[in-house]
Amino acid sequence: MLRSLGQRPVTGSDEDPRVTELRTAVSRLRRELAAHPAEFTDRAIAEDELAALAAMATGGMPETPRLRRSLLLIAGAIGSVSALSRGLSDVRQAVDLFGEPGR
Repeated sequence: MLRSLGQRPVTGSDEDPRVTELRTAVSRLRRELAAHPAEFTDRAIAEDELAALAAMATGGMPETPRLRRSLLLIAGAIGSVSALSRGLSDVRQAVDLFGEPGR
């Protein structure tokens, strides 16, 4: 994972490494959620918000407040599913790379 904001992607593109990290974490959690056999009440919310995060990461530089809103909704929807906790933590860390929202 890219940990430093100063690192450049290995692919040689000019894409912001934070966006790459977000896209990777969201993709991983989406796969884990799709493979998770148990149904739970807010699964559709988590799937919708992960799709929104994926779209933001594809569309360029996402807005930090919107990232944080989606993260909160995802955490609320799947926070009690321990099998998904690592993937959720990775998404949180990727969102944190974008810093604090402006006040």
